[in-house]
Amino acid sequence: MSQHSVDPGGRPPGAPRESGGSAPRHPLGSPPARLTSRAAVLAVVICAIALSLAYPVREYVAQRQSIDQLVAQQQMMQAQISSLLAQRGQLQDRAYIEQLAEENEHMCFPGEQCYVVENGQSVLGTPHATRPGPAPWYAKLWQSVEQANKGPAK
Repeated sequence: MSQHSVDPGGRPPGAPRESGGSAPRHPLGSPPARLTSRAAVLAVVICAIALSLAYPVREYVAQRQSIDQLVAQQQMMQAQISSLLAQRGQLQDRAYIEQLAEENEHMCFPGEQCYVVENGQSVLGTPHATRPGPAPWYAKLWQSVEQANKGPAK
């Protein structure tokens, strides 16, 4: 026997294969893409996995947003608490309360002479507690009821 082997088609080794007329050639040299049953099953499995993960991922993102919102709200409340604690500290100081009473309520200590500027003229002031203010709404209502009971003037 000789060392040279021959292809069953009768070709010598290393000779290029001739394509038979059985498979048409694709213009780029690769076979046309076909959807096999394995590829279809793989596509269905991938879609099923994606659909099964979509809802939990959406819920996770919504919960993270809610947590971030609650953390921001908690930080805002902590800042408000510290502000209120500082204000409480100020309100425990007697000098600060006296200053607020003089500035905002025009109150004066017993024995002091208070002055209030009204329309550009200085007027002798009286303590805020003794100043007459507008009548409350219920006094006006009662006064109108009393006038209605008197009847028409004749």
